[in-house]
Formats: sequence, structure tokens, C-alpha cells
Amino acid sequence: MTEPSRIGVIRDVNGPIVTIELPGARNGEQVKIGKLGLFGEVISLAGTRAVVQTYESTDGVRPGEGCVGLGFPLSVELGPGLMGGIFDGVQRPLEKIALQSGDYIRRGIQVPALDRTRRWTFVPNAGLEPGAKIGAGMVLGTVQETLSVEHRILVPPGIAGELVDIAPAGDYDIESPIARVHTPKGQSVKLNMLQRWPVRKPRPYLRRDDGISPLITGQRVIDSFFPQLKGGKGAVPGPFGAGKTVVQQQIARWSNADIVIYVGCGERGNELVDVLESFPQLTDPYSGRKLMERTLLVANTSNMPVVAREASIYVGMTMAEYYRDMGYDVVMLADSTSRWAEALREVSGRLGQMPVEEGYPAYLASRLAAVYERAGRVETFGAGSGSVTLIGAVSPPGGDFSEPVTSHTKDIIETFWALSKELADARHYPSIDWVTSFSSHVHTAAQWWHQQVDPNWERRRTAALALLARDAELSRIVNLVGPEALSDAQRWELEGASLVKEGVLQQSALDEVDTFCSPQKQFALLDLVITIYRDGAALIELGVPVAELQNLPLLAKMRRLKSLYSSEQMDQIQAFRTEVASAFDEIRGEYARQGDTAPSS
Repeated sequence: MTEPSRIGVIRDVNGPIVTIELPGARNGEQVKIGKLGLFGEVISLAGTRAVVQTYESTDGVRPGEGCVGLGFPLSVELGPGLMGGIFDGVQRPLEKIALQSGDYIRRGIQVPALDRTRRWTFVPNAGLEPGAKIGAGMVLGTVQETLSVEHRILVPPGIAGELVDIAPAGDYDIESPIARVHTPKGQSVKLNMLQRWPVRKPRPYLRRDDGISPLITGQRVIDSFFPQLKGGKGAVPGPFGAGKTVVQQQIARWSNADIVIYVGCGERGNELVDVLESFPQLTDPYSGRKLMERTLLVANTSNMPVVAREASIYVGMTMAEYYRDMGYDVVMLADSTSRWAEALREVSGRLGQMPVEEGYPAYLASRLAAVYERAGRVETFGAGSGSVTLIGAVSPPGGDFSEPVTSHTKDIIETFWALSKELADARHYPSIDWVTSFSSHVHTAAQWWHQQVDPNWERRRTAALALLARDAELSRIVNLVGPEALSDAQRWELEGASLVKEGVLQQSALDEVDTFCSPQKQFALLDLVITIYRDGAALIELGVPVAELQNLPLLAKMRRLKSLYSSEQMDQIQAFRTEVASAFDEIRGEYARQGDTAPSS
């Protein structure tokens, strides 16, 4: 029951912003508005007057209607049953809502995020006995949430004391008590499998650690050229049509994270429908089971309430931190942070706050930083190391990377995959521009590559980037005076750079063979291209015309090799290496014989 003192009245309605009279209101508190029971959040206080941002349209709501303060902030339900779920921006389960209200969410509808009737098989931690000292984050037991994910039941933050008893192995619903704790204050606290946590408050951890291993995405331009560490912060900025959503979907589908959380924040409905329809059909390349067994989706399309869009990033991040606390490596993809920032701008404007750059509020940079800083690799209280990798898409108007959201994001993140409209127009996908993009994780990632794949990885990467930089210089000369002005060696440099771009960097998400590329295949292709370039350069020094090398059939095959053989067909790729060596040896021998038979002067 709600106390009478917590009942208030609506004074003013301005779009999603509602002014209410509510004694005892607290900043961040959840409020139920009007006869429809719309939910909102207190964002400003002045005495007994509070300003509330609602998560749904306020059409039909009028001053004089009642409101109720709920006494707690916007929070998410955490427990078994999250994995494989599809939620909206405030964690309402969309599949269950569709059964009740059809394709459109009825205003005021409330459905619990987690099923209260489903029973889960709980296995207690064998190391815990009554009388044991326990604290926040310790593992009470486990539940097999899906075939791919073991859900570790944790002691909630803020709970510590002596374990009185723990439930035996068996089937329980999420609200059934599974343990009792006697706290130092003399209280007896019952624990169950359901936790609630305020979304705007980061979950605690023991300490923050540095990243040690790369997030393998199966995308060559990312893994081999601009790697992202597990626990890192990345961004994918690009203009409309450059392929941001496809890049993020590829990372969600193929990354080697334990858990994937995809947040569609204000994007077009047809793109999210593609995600919702395709993901359940996908097979996890690491386990061979359904990808949705380790995936969680938050869908908040552009026609949904703008305030729920702003909340969706925090909802996704809180669920990511929850699985991180179990010791998992989580990757969270936010598509896009620009739409999230636009929600901030709209709410700020309705509040009458002073706009700064392009109408955004003055606190845009700090809000962006606060969200990205929740990513990281940490030492948990009781489950070892875990990480959250946050990768946000950014949609700068007109592809202008100097606009506020992109420029502030660039100052915060560690990996920047800049998409190019020119590359997209040329059908070069992923359209990640190797000139503008950067990664601060290369040297750390190199240690992993050198140990797991090949000690020459960093040298090959450096050589390829140098070749691409040289290509940019020579291309400017060609545009001015034509290719005839270049020497054979320079024309071979252009050919080598073309091999890097077409044979390594290009990768079609729709190619069944090449949509995913293992680190071993990535290095093999990169090493082959650099070997072909260097052996060809040596032949040109012997006097071999560049045209003869350019006409070699092996160059055309090198461009197609990525699609000819899968990551499991490394023997065929190595056989092609032998074919390349034989072809160059034959040319080298032919020109050596010509040199021996040439008349002496």
C-alpha cells in the first residue's frame, strides 16, 4: 500500500515533462502519473514541486489528476530468465507485452521483466556451510539459465554477515528464499534469486584491472588493424548508409564474448526487426548452439518515447554489469549514442536549460563519459575477473566528425572505427577508414597475437598500414598527372595496397564463407599479401616489368581467397602460399637465366 503522504497531484504537462505537487519526493524517484498510470522519473525538485520525465506519451493527461510516488529510482530486475529476452528501454518484456496489447505497447501497461512462475534448478555452492562469513558478490549457487550460460546467484551488494542456512539443490522460483543471512546489526535477511538495482548507479566491484586480451570479432579490419580489448571502450561513427548497424551486428554475432547485450537506442524499426528476426536463427560459432542462448536485446525504436530512449543505455549497462559480476566477459553494443544524446537534448530543451553546442545541454560530455566509464575489466567480489566492453555507434549529421557527440566520444574512447562514405559508395565494406581510425590497444593485443597466432603479427600489420599510407600519397600523384608518371616500383606499391584493401580489408557480412574470419585465417591472408608484395618488389629490382606481375593469375586469386576458403580450410590457404612461391621462383629463375646469357660489353 502507498502511504497517503506519497499521493500528489499533476500541476502542468509539457510533452513528456510533467510538473507535480508531491510531498517528500526525491530526485530520481519513480512516479506513477495520472489515471493511465504512466511511469516517470523525478529529474528536478523545488520544494514540494517536482519535475517528472515520463517514459510514455502524455496525450490525454491533464492537470488535476493524481500521481503516486513509488519511493525507489528506475531499477531493473536481475536474475535467471534475462538471457534470450527482448526488452524495451525500461526493461518491459516485449514478447509478453505483445501477447497482451498486440504490436503497439498500451500506455500504462506493466509486465514484470522476469517470470515469477518459472522454476529454476538451483545448485548451492558446495563451499558454503551455515556459519560461513559471506559478503556482497559471493556466489551462493548456480542455475543453468541456458545451455550456454551458467547463471551464478550472487549475494546482493550491501549484504554481509553470517550464513544461517542455504537451500538444498532443487527447483525454486526467483522469489523463493534460498538463503538466510544474519547481519552485524542483528537482522535476519532472506535472499532469493531476484535482485533489483538502480540503473543510473554503477554496480560495485573490488578493483579495476587493465585489459589483457582482444575481443575477437571475426572482422579483419577490426581484429588485425584496429583491435579492441575486452573491457575497452569503442565507437563506430559514420554517416547515414555507411554501415554502422551492420558492423555492430557482426560484432554481436561473432565476437568471442561470453555474453552479448545489443541495445537498439532510437534506431529505425526495420533495422531492429532484422535483428529480432535474424538473431534467433543464428548459430554461435564457438558453441554450435543458438546465439540467443548468450544474447540479450533491448529494443527502443525511433517511434518509442524519447525518455525511454535515454533510459535504455543505462538499463543495458546495468544488466551488462550484473553478468560481469558473475565473472563473464560481456560486450554491450549501443546503436546509437547519437539518438541517446538527442533524447538528452529534447528533455533539456523542455526544461528550459541553456543549450550550448548545437543545442545539446552543457552536461553532454560528462554524461557520455559517465556511461563509457562503466565499461572496463574488473576484479569482482567473488567470481574472479569480468569485463564489460562498450561499443557505441555514433551518427554525425552529414558525416561531420567535428559535431559534439562524435568529438566528445572521441576524447573518451580507446578504439575509433571511423566509417567512410566514400568507401561505402565504392561498395568497400566494412567501410572503416584506415586513415582516420585508431586503436590504443595495439601493443597489448600484439602480445596475445604473438602467443596465440604468430610472432610476426605486429610487423605484418605495420607493413600493411605503411603500404596503405604510401598508396594515399601515390594516388594523389596519379590524380594529378596520371599513372604514366610513376615508376614500376611505385606502380607495384599501388598494386600491393590494392591487394591489402581487396584481399584483406574487404569482408562481406553476406558472404557465408567470409562473414567470420578466424585469427589464424586473418594472419594467413595478411601475411600472404605482404609476402606477394615484397617478393614482387624484389623481382622488379631484377628488371621484371610490373605489367608482367600484374597479369599473374595468382593476384586475382589472392583477391578472392578470403571467399574461396573458410577458416577451417587453412591447408588450402597454405597450398596457395606454395603456389605463389613457385610462380615467383619461376619468374626469378627465368630472369636470372636471361642475365647469364646476356652478351658482355
